[in-house]
Amino acid sequence: MTNKTLSMSAAGVEDEVMPVRGRVVKSKGMRDLLTFLMVVGPGLIVMVADNDAGAVSTYSQAGAQYGTHLLWIVLLLLPVCYFIQEMVVRLGIATGKGHAAMIYQRFGKWWGLFSLVDLQLVNFLTLVTEFAAINLALSKMGVDPRYGVPLSAAGLILLVLTGSYRRWERIVVFLCLLDFAWFAIAFRLGPPIGQIVKHALVPSMPAGGMTPDLMFLVIAIVGTTIAPWQLFFQQSCIADKRLRFADVKWARLDTFLGACITITAAVCMMIAGAASHAHGFRFTDPAQMAADIGTFAGPVMRNLILLMMINAAVLGTTAISLSSAWAYGEVRGWPHSLQLPWREARGFYSLYLLCVAAAAGIVLIPRAPLQLIILGVQVLAGVILPSAIVFLQLLLNDKELLGEYANKPWNNWVNWTIIVVLFILSLILAAQVTAPNLFPSAVGGPTT
Repeated sequence: MTNKTLSMSAAGVEDEVMPVRGRVVKSKGMRDLLTFLMVVGPGLIVMVADNDAGAVSTYSQAGAQYGTHLLWIVLLLLPVCYFIQEMVVRLGIATGKGHAAMIYQRFGKWWGLFSLVDLQLVNFLTLVTEFAAINLALSKMGVDPRYGVPLSAAGLILLVLTGSYRRWERIVVFLCLLDFAWFAIAFRLGPPIGQIVKHALVPSMPAGGMTPDLMFLVIAIVGTTIAPWQLFFQQSCIADKRLRFADVKWARLDTFLGACITITAAVCMMIAGAASHAHGFRFTDPAQMAADIGTFAGPVMRNLILLMMINAAVLGTTAISLSSAWAYGEVRGWPHSLQLPWREARGFYSLYLLCVAAAAGIVLIPRAPLQLIILGVQVLAGVILPSAIVFLQLLLNDKELLGEYANKPWNNWVNWTIIVVLFILSLILAAQVTAPNLFPSAVGGPTT
């Protein structure tokens, strides 16, 4: 592969490769590294941003209520995360278009509208949870949310008004890397490593068995680990970055590494919740959990968890708002790229601004049930997810569209299995809502 071929394969940005050293890069290893560094971003961001405020709340609540018993469920979601988003990689590179535009193009206006309304509804409610977490965290840090939440919203708006996709991406990737702080938190608070390995690798049920609360939380875990907005965000992100087929293997690696980081961070969040559980604290929300942990682990640990909550919410807000703005802009035919300045993409940026501002305003309503909103949205995402994946699966079997990059038979077996399992979980949730006594109540509390 020549250096010129390398530069053109990596998102068509040859001017960013050759001037780096002022000479041709001859080493294959160095060429591969440079290519990966230019391709990396969409997969890492979509995965790590999925560990948003709702994820922090859901995983920590799972740990606070059931200790480390549910770690195996999170681990099972690693291949699911990767396989679903890997399909998005191929589709985005093959079409150069976002997911919403492809649904409209291939399935017609009615189904396109159905998917778009679903996305906008879940996204907006999810945005409310992001600012709810910022509200909770700031309150515990002694910052008045009436000032802190609007300032956070203003910062999130400024983050995208740069007229440069790469500038936005570099800032967000830096925020993603801050997620490694969860490893330090888990190391400081975690139970014996043997217990973690056992509960991660050997499926087990908490004391009391399958209860309505447990089923609700399991569906919330699935909903927060694989969310509908991820499909729309990563495909639009790939289209905006203008990746090509030569970048597929690096985009897959980007997605796989992102999946590994996000699942490992999720395990760390559950371990933090388990530490609160082990000390006998009752979970109300992750901010209060951080305060409880501070009583035995010190104020530094408390503040670190609160700051990680805010970081998670910031990542989630920018990614989710952009997935909404990209999807709506694609459907309306608006200019919709972070490469464009405000004056050339007013509709796209205005929708982003409106989503952020409205969600921030809702959480400032006095006595809003923030934790209930946070968990409920994750369950709603879990219910809507199967239909979103069905569209993706059908698109990936379109050989006219993808050619050699269409799904192989084994892809279809894996993906339809995932879809069936998600549908079953959705049906269980619907049955639980309509028949609350479907599952017996817990006899005793969970144990570690």
